[in-house]
Amino acid sequence: MNSLTSAVGAVITDEAGRVLLCQQRHGHRLWGLPGGKIRTDEDPIHAAIRDIREETGCETEIVDLVGLYRLTGDGCGDDLPDVLTYVFRGRLSASDVAVNSPRIARLSWHAPDDLPEPMTATTRHALAHATEGRSGVVCAVERDKEPEIPEAVSV
Repeated sequence: MNSLTSAVGAVITDEAGRVLLCQQRHGHRLWGLPGGKIRTDEDPIHAAIRDIREETGCETEIVDLVGLYRLTGDGCGDDLPDVLTYVFRGRLSASDVAVNSPRIARLSWHAPDDLPEPMTATTRHALAHATEGRSGVVCAVERDKEPEIPEAVSV
């Protein structure tokens, strides 16, 4: 049985209905939801608020739970832990965000019908569910195969 890591993410939209995504600085430079790992003795809501503050510099109001997503599979290599991600809907205190973390290359707002690639499998599923207005989803997600690494973009 694979080990299990717990994480959080948030679907945050602005007044125009665009969603906030962040691009990883390292690895495959995947686009994903703001969030990160849950620390020992930390509850998921506080982890989401903390991680979003660390990544964007903004405070977040958690609105509800989009769902729980268990990422499984060895698409990107052997012996990766499964990741249980709590994905919330959230609202930022301000729409003026700035990269505030060394893990993040870019933060940007995207229309739901014009999303960047490559994107994490969990993000794709959670955004589809959030766009449909669903809450309380419980879903297993299979890891994607390794994507092509996009050309380096100066930030």
